[in-house]
Amino acid sequence: MKALYDKVSGKICKQITRSYSTSFSIGINLLHHSIHLPIYSIYGFVRLADEIVDSFHDYNKQALLDQFERDTYTSIREGISLNPVLNAFQHTVNAYNIELDLISTFLHSMRMDLDDIEYDQAAFEKYILGSAEVVGLMCLQVFVEGDKQNYEKLKPAAMKLGAAFQKVNFLRDLGADYEKLGRSYFPNVDLSDLDENDKAKIEASIRSDFTEALVGIKALPKKAKLGVFTAYVYYLNLFRKIAKTPPREIMNKRIRISNFRKFLLLFKSYYLSQRSL
Repeated sequence: MKALYDKVSGKICKQITRSYSTSFSIGINLLHHSIHLPIYSIYGFVRLADEIVDSFHDYNKQALLDQFERDTYTSIREGISLNPVLNAFQHTVNAYNIELDLISTFLHSMRMDLDDIEYDQAAFEKYILGSAEVVGLMCLQVFVEGDKQNYEKLKPAAMKLGAAFQKVNFLRDLGADYEKLGRSYFPNVDLSDLDENDKAKIEASIRSDFTEALVGIKALPKKAKLGVFTAYVYYLNLFRKIAKTPPREIMNKRIRISNFRKFLLLFKSYYLSQRSL
């Protein structure tokens, strides 16, 4: 029965999420159980595409991404895929009417990572839109469960939250992206000589994104609110730690939050949610 295969596909997406991201796993676990697997499937889909462009250096990334894109649309159209992650993802796309434009915009940003390009402001915004903001919108479509009016109301905040998460990731991985992958996402920033002024400008943009995102989090449906808020608190604390770190240190090491600290933030999130959400 396909139901068994669908169940296994969901479990594989869950395992991928747990293997790659403790923080997102914690956040997803705090969502209502009815939306766990759809969000795991979105993460699994995004993670596979990201791995192609970031990790598979000994293989033809262009060909792999081309095949992944073809398989994605085929799975959505036919309602099945022999790739368990795509099988789970297509089920979410079809069940929650996730727009294909969101998927194509995401895949376009992944293609931008195949080439060494110098990002100006327009290219940077286009990359953030595809790599992060539309992922937030995919999740939002699951959260609102077909309520189009609520989706449109929460859409700007969801995009800001995705942007904040991605920009924090960029800051956290600044040295590795520049030295190992030759990437420099932030426009008009010389990473060979990153200074406090440039770092402060980046941080100001992220603070603004976090502020606008919180407004939307407070208006999320109850079944999604605590999980999303927990991810917000984690990334906000990671950002604050990075903000306190000198530019030279950021370029030389990846700033982390320990697993113990993550679980402390979990309890903090729950406490704060009872007071302010």
